Amino acid sequence: MPIDLLVIGSHPDDVELTCAGTVAKLVRQGRKVVIADMTEGEMGTRGTREIRSKEAKEAAEVLGVSERRNLGIPDADIQCNRENISALAALIRELRPKLLLIPYSHDRHPDHVHTHQLCKEAWFYSGLKKFQLVGQPAGSQEFRPDGCFEYMQWFEFQPSFIVDVSDTFEVKLKAIAAYKSQFHNPSSTEPETKLSRPHFLTMTETRSRHYGQKIGVEHGEPFYFEGSLGIGSFFDLKIDRG
Repeated sequence: MPIDLLVIGSHPDDVELTCAGTVAKLVRQGRKVVIADMTEGEMGTRGTREIRSKEAKEAAEVLGVSERRNLGIPDADIQCNRENISALAALIRELRPKLLLIPYSHDRHPDHVHTHQLCKEAWFYSGLKKFQLVGQPAGSQEFRPDGCFEYMQWFEFQPSFIVDVSDTFEVKLKAIAAYKSQFHNPSSTEPETKLSRPHFLTMTETRSRHYGQKIGVEHGEPFYFEGSLGIGSFFDLKIDRG
């Protein structure tokens, strides 16, 4: 089942908050996109495992992705060990994505940092013919995606490129809104978190407009790549004209 893009997040809602505009844009272009959540977000302050699973399914339907998987790794315990590397490498070998979208390497949430490291190791080892997967069916064929692009969460970075998501930003907001347990609700009796504060979603839109402005469009999503990128022509670029 070769796909175009595998998007990996630590918790349900990570992908929606960061790069959902890009995901929706690629789906509209006919690309096959799959989301994989490492955990069920069961350690989150608000909501439950069951509620977040339902919300994740609804958000995936909004984005129109081909599939959404969950690796069932314990929340707040994403270890970069052989078992977890094998589980993610098995998914990569099964889906055979051309590219990965993964969390940036530095973040305030340890799960995001650990997921980054887990993704980088699984990306590499999935391409080794002799790498045996622990606890997985034997015989999977080695495969390594062309590269990993990192999306921005809490900590900012100097982007390698910015994707114009002006035409899919409203889809992103609708996907985020599926996570009703996580965001501001005046009638909720659950403890407040950074995400549930009234201004949080305004901040999300502000960041989107900030990075859009850098390339002369309404909304943008920033990505980082460790390496060099090539283009076919100068005229493929989006530039904020002087």
